[in-house]
Amino acid sequence: MNPINYQKINQQTINNWIDNGWEWGQPISHTEFEEAKNGNFSVKLTPTKSVPKDWIGNLRGKKVLGLASGGGQQMPIFTALGAQCTVLDYSDRQIEQERIVAQREGYLITLLQEDMSNPLPFANDTFDMIFHPVSNCYIEEVKPLWKECYRVLKKGGVLLSGLDIGVNYLFDEEEKTLINTLPFNPLKNEEHLRQMQKSNGGIQFSHTLEEQINGQLEAGFTLLSLYDDTNGYGNLHEHNVASYIATKSIK
Repeated sequence: MNPINYQKINQQTINNWIDNGWEWGQPISHTEFEEAKNGNFSVKLTPTKSVPKDWIGNLRGKKVLGLASGGGQQMPIFTALGAQCTVLDYSDRQIEQERIVAQREGYLITLLQEDMSNPLPFANDTFDMIFHPVSNCYIEEVKPLWKECYRVLKKGGVLLSGLDIGVNYLFDEEEKTLINTLPFNPLKNEEHLRQMQKSNGGIQFSHTLEEQINGQLEAGFTLLSLYDDTNGYGNLHEHNVASYIATKSIK
C-alpha cells in the first residue's frame, strides 16, 4: 500500500463533519456557560454518559489540557469552573469553535493546532488535568501518547480518557454482521481502508485494552476508576453492548 497522510485525511474529515452539524463540534450556549459557573454542567468522555463530577473535582486555579478536545464543549465549562485551559486539536474547525466561545464569553484560552501523535509541545509537569475524549482511534499508536500525558502532568495530576475498545470495527455498517478481524488498521489492510472510504469515516484504528489501559499503567499512571458506555444509537446500543470505556488515572 502507498503511504497515506492519515492525519491530514482525518483533519479534513472532521472539518467536514462539523460543517454538516457533527454533535461533537457544536459549542455550548451562553446559558450553559453561565450555568456551569453555578456548578450545573455535564461533560462527556464517551457518547452518552456524563463524567462523574467527583472525577473533575475543584478546578479553581488549575491548568487543564483538552487533548484532541476542541469544539467549544468541555473547555468553556472548565473555564467557567475557574480553570486555565489549553486545547490541542488537529482540526482547525474544532479550534475555531473554541475561539468563538472564548470571544463570546470574554475569557482567555490557549489554542494549538497540533498532531497528538507527535510529542506534546509542553514542558514537563505543566498540567493538573488532561481531558481526552474518544479520539485516539484516529492515531495508529497510543502508547507514546500515554507517556507524553504522564510527562506533561504534574505529580498528582489526573488523566481522564474516553477509549474506543474496538467492538465498533468488527461489524458492518448496520452493526449486524461480523466482517472484520482485529486489529483494524487501514494503513495495513486494504479492505479496512475501503470500508473507511465508503463510510466517510476518515482513517481510524482499533486499539486493545492492553494498549489503552495497560499502556497507561506502563507509562506510570495509577488507574483509579472506570465506566463503560455504548454508541448511543444503532444495533449494538440496542443490545446494550459496551463500545467504550472511560478511565480516571493519576500520576
